[in-house]
Amino acid sequence: MKSKLYTEDHEAFREMVREFIAREVTPHQERWEQERLMDRQLWTAAGKQGLLGIAVPAEFGGGGESDFRYRAVVMEELADVGAASVSLSLSLQDDIALPYLLDLATGEQKRRWLPGVCSGEIVTAIAMTEPGAGSDLQGIRATAVKDGDDYLVSGAKTFITNGIHSDLVIVLARTDPAAGAKGMSLFVIERGMPGFTRGRKLNKVGLHAQDTAELFFDEVRVPAANLLGTPGRGFVHLMERLPRERMAIAVVAQAAAEAALRWTLAYCAERTAFGKPIADLQSTRFTLAELATETEVTRAYLDRVIGDFNDGTLSAVDAAKAKWWATELQNRVVNRCVQLHGGYGYMLEYPIARAFVDARIQTIYGGTTEIMKEIIGRDLTSNG
Repeated sequence: MKSKLYTEDHEAFREMVREFIAREVTPHQERWEQERLMDRQLWTAAGKQGLLGIAVPAEFGGGGESDFRYRAVVMEELADVGAASVSLSLSLQDDIALPYLLDLATGEQKRRWLPGVCSGEIVTAIAMTEPGAGSDLQGIRATAVKDGDDYLVSGAKTFITNGIHSDLVIVLARTDPAAGAKGMSLFVIERGMPGFTRGRKLNKVGLHAQDTAELFFDEVRVPAANLLGTPGRGFVHLMERLPRERMAIAVVAQAAAEAALRWTLAYCAERTAFGKPIADLQSTRFTLAELATETEVTRAYLDRVIGDFNDGTLSAVDAAKAKWWATELQNRVVNRCVQLHGGYGYMLEYPIARAFVDARIQTIYGGTTEIMKEIIGRDLTSNG
């Protein structure tokens, strides 16, 4: 089912994105997967093509376009070629880190950082998760101690997307340990600051080409000019921006599910068993019917969610619904598509096999399925 979400302008943009992917992504995917790292040059190529900083005002070098549908187009086209690692890295920049800079940065900070983010000369990351604090961010232990006009940031972060390539890392740290969630602040730590080091490039089950790392901060002297947002409101700043992050993950999941179904339909039409295409087997047709129905119904909901986001009315609860449902759908669809591929579905030369291992993390990061259901359940049963 073709989505009614897009206009002619979006489809023209899609053609440009396809050309970029064919030129800058597809020829390198296998090597990136084997090397466990994408080329740094991909960022500057994406920036030159206008695929980074789409929502950044033109005065800072961006596209000046807040319509999320353009980002959704990029996600769909990357999913179509099985480039989940690239999609995650670009999404981290534009959908997760960038909103913090757009919403919270001062004029001086925007002039200092945004042009590089848009050109791809600056790769961003956001460091929340710690070895002992994942979904429960109130358990973080990283600290930022005031020292004159500066802060000394110490602690360890893990599972950090873009952790190896990142030039600018938004770090959540405790500025007042006695104040609980009200005692956290956000700091921008830049490559080369003394005391900021990177640990292992983590060896993940999937998303092999995407760099995920441990980060360490040993009394990193961070000037007050790198404090992001309001002191003591770091946790609130995070909560305010999670709906967009979760919506983005849901859109990636939907795009991946649709791509998996397209690949499988083509495979079932070509592959024969018992003297005829396996698409002619009733069990296959029933499975395909179920997957098509589930993906199309989910697409309708996500189209609405994207519209709500563009209108400024997307709620945290609706974003949570989209996130858990679409990511669980992605895993369910991909798993069943692997089954329809038979033994070939387990071979990495087929995109469905890579999609299988890449999909598993989707129900975990950005808030687990269980956390999403807790958000929704609390809303349903609250007395307010």
